[in-house]
Amino acid sequence: MKKLMHIIATPRGESSRTLKVSRPFVELYRAKHPGCQVDTLNLFEEQLPPLTTKRVEGKYVLLEGKDLSGELKEAWEEIVKHIERFLSADIILITTPMWNFGIPYVLKHYIDIIFQPKYLFQYTEKGVEGLANDKKMVVVSSRGGDYSSESMKNMDHIEPYLRQIFGFAGITDITFINAQPMDGVGAEVQRQKMEEARVEAEKAARRI
Repeated sequence: MKKLMHIIATPRGESSRTLKVSRPFVELYRAKHPGCQVDTLNLFEEQLPPLTTKRVEGKYVLLEGKDLSGELKEAWEEIVKHIERFLSADIILITTPMWNFGIPYVLKHYIDIIFQPKYLFQYTEKGVEGLANDKKMVVVSSRGGDYSSESMKNMDHIEPYLRQIFGFAGITDITFINAQPMDGVGAEVQRQKMEEARVEAEKAARRI
């Protein structure tokens, strides 16, 4: 049975332009894969565990190739649950607006939680090995401006960052669907760009 994990990094609920693009993807994916499980993680509603001194200490233990025990193991229980939840999915859908040219802070917090040695990556004699290379990812984002031109691409810190960080974990099959521009363009242009993004989302759902 397929499992789709939908990670939501927008606080706007029904008003979210980004969700209006990603929802058609979820609907078509479910239709294509009857019985598939959809696991929704809303990062603005979830109480993500803070990276305390004890938890960071545990990370350094793992980086040394050792196992956690005692208090460190207990401190990591919440983190491990989030990692296992992420790794249990076949397809990862991230719904995120662009904030200040990058991702919202809650998505960065989540990434900092799950990207742990011995879970999402490991060091070998040949270098870093990603441990999540059996997954596909779709990222739906909405942007106030249009960052598709060569002169604007260097201001887009969503796609380069997410490609690099998840590529580190072995996830290289990543599809980006960007609704842009959304602000200061008038209702008709916004409607057109939203429709174009929804069409791309539907194509991606049929393809994956």
